[in-house]
Amino acid sequence: MSAGPTPGPQQGPAEGPAEGPSGERREGIPLGSILGVPVSLAWSWFLVAIFIVVVFSPDVAAALPGIGTLAAYLVALAYAVLLALSVLVHELAHAVSAKAFGWPGARIVLTLWGGHTQFGSFNATPGRSLMVAMAGPAANFILAGLGFAADRIWEPGGVTGLLLGILVWANFLVALFNVLPGLPLDGGRLVESAVWRGTGSQERGTLAAGWTGRVIAAGIGVYFLLLPALRGEEPNLQLIVVAVLIAGFLWSGASASIANARLRLRVPHVAVRELMQPASGIPSDARVGDIDQHLMRRPPGHVLLVSAAGIPEAVVDAGSLAAVPAHLRATTPASTVARALAPDAVVKVDEVGKALIDHLAGIAGSEYAVLDGGNVVGLLFQGTVVNAVTKRR
Repeated sequence: MSAGPTPGPQQGPAEGPAEGPSGERREGIPLGSILGVPVSLAWSWFLVAIFIVVVFSPDVAAALPGIGTLAAYLVALAYAVLLALSVLVHELAHAVSAKAFGWPGARIVLTLWGGHTQFGSFNATPGRSLMVAMAGPAANFILAGLGFAADRIWEPGGVTGLLLGILVWANFLVALFNVLPGLPLDGGRLVESAVWRGTGSQERGTLAAGWTGRVIAAGIGVYFLLLPALRGEEPNLQLIVVAVLIAGFLWSGASASIANARLRLRVPHVAVRELMQPASGIPSDARVGDIDQHLMRRPPGHVLLVSAAGIPEAVVDAGSLAAVPAHLRATTPASTVARALAPDAVVKVDEVGKALIDHLAGIAGSEYAVLDGGNVVGLLFQGTVVNAVTKRR
């Protein structure tokens, strides 16, 4: 199966990324690039290969009497590799169609669940998102058709015929499974795009597709686990394991899509004016005693040190301020009781939404001076913004 592409202005799920030799984050084993798209093999894929070899080698031995245990293992391993190549074709179809639309940063990771294609941030449309998503299943349907035609024309037997037949069914099932209408499957983009086009909100489309994904996950659990138990059928351990893994994968992916959409729905409502704490400015060459007098004239709030050029440079620390003895307050520089702000850690009081989030993402520090017409009016904390987006207390 395949987790499908992750189109839209968000990153797809990562599976154990590691640091490469150049400090660049990578996932698993780099396999090079195909058509300009970097491809990696996640370590979890080897779990799939082991599972396929253990589970399917007895079927190979039964289908090809006299083949031997070692040869049966090798044929099952070849099936695992063919399945990985089928998923690679699926993901390449996503990546190539995305590149045709100018979507940046496409990369493919073959994982425990098949694979996924990730892209950098960009602005999609309902139609393009759907076309990129459906390109993957279409590629698998084509592979299944070509394999079926080859089987009918040449009618190979033995190991070749067995692998060709498996390849046809694998591609057909991968394509069929991925067109189911729920995220994280490709078919979920059909639901997302329809709701997106109708409401004008990609986030609401993602929410709808995430919930249909949960319904599909629950349906798999009911069909393969609950109904056989109610009918009193003898449990098939192999089928139960596969059904639980697939249902769990779908539920987890759908839930992640729902959480991501809810987060993105909250971003436009994040506003500096509502999240900042009151603050005022004082010249950076002031003394601690000057801060005392300043606080007597101003309402309670933070005090920021401002340079002669009007640039906020530091935040007065209340604990350090209180620790200065009374007889030294008139001579102690205010800078000794302040913590420095990061360079350019300044926001405007009317900044809101994604523009605000993008602005803060480019600032190294976690505290930001808030200006209104060049005057300090507040102090904004990174944690407050994160909590507002994630709805955490």
